[in-house]
Amino acid sequence: MDDELGGKTFVLATDLDGTFLGGSAEDRRTLYDWIEENRDSIGLIFVTGRDPGFIADLCKDGVPWPDYVVGDVGTTIARMRDGMQSPMPELEAEIAAAWDDAGERVRDALRDAPGLTLQSTDFRYRVSYDLDAATFERDAIDRIDALGLDHLISDNRYFDVLPPGISKGPSLKRLVAHLGVPPDRVLAAGDTLNDLSMIECGLPAVVVGGAEQALVDRVAPLRHVHIAEARGAGGIMEAIRVLDLHPALWSDTP
Repeated sequence: MDDELGGKTFVLATDLDGTFLGGSAEDRRTLYDWIEENRDSIGLIFVTGRDPGFIADLCKDGVPWPDYVVGDVGTTIARMRDGMQSPMPELEAEIAAAWDDAGERVRDALRDAPGLTLQSTDFRYRVSYDLDAATFERDAIDRIDALGLDHLISDNRYFDVLPPGISKGPSLKRLVAHLGVPPDRVLAAGDTLNDLSMIECGLPAVVVGGAEQALVDRVAPLRHVHIAEARGAGGIMEAIRVLDLHPALWSDTP
């Protein structure tokens, strides 16, 4: 067990774009200040497709630093120390084994796939593309299936190729278990289909206002999920109140 979140009574595990970084400037400032003022009882995990450089720049510009990062759509699990991500080999071993150095095989298989443009970021256990919905063909999915890998389409604009069985949800649950945090004290927050596995994995969860409708439709029947009216940061605060996850929010915010 890792004890760096030991004693925390609440952990926010949140997507970034449209979720933690979404909503009004006032709501973002209220949420960020509330987290910083209650760091003794609140843990913060970013669950994102963003790269380490983006996160570092973001936090230097006034966003709270996370304690941990589940990055690259679940293919990275890392501590955040001194402004740097430190991957956790004990949690990433299963991810690396499932990927089996598949990057070049994926790029070869999709080299001429219509509607897909390879992204320049060099992920360790993932290959990502921009997707043009007008020209995309299902044959690309068949090619990935033939390699024994998983695919993820989000916001009808992005196509990720991932190790089988690896995504945001399973990686977040692995980290939560490793940290020894009670699952019922963790709030998972997201807004697009690439957050689906995190929202439906059984942890208390919120889909923030303005989310991708396909995500809302998929998770609406789930009793552990709050569908928020407020957008972004406001939706996160709404869920903390509704799900009774941290009483300090009542006294510290209007």
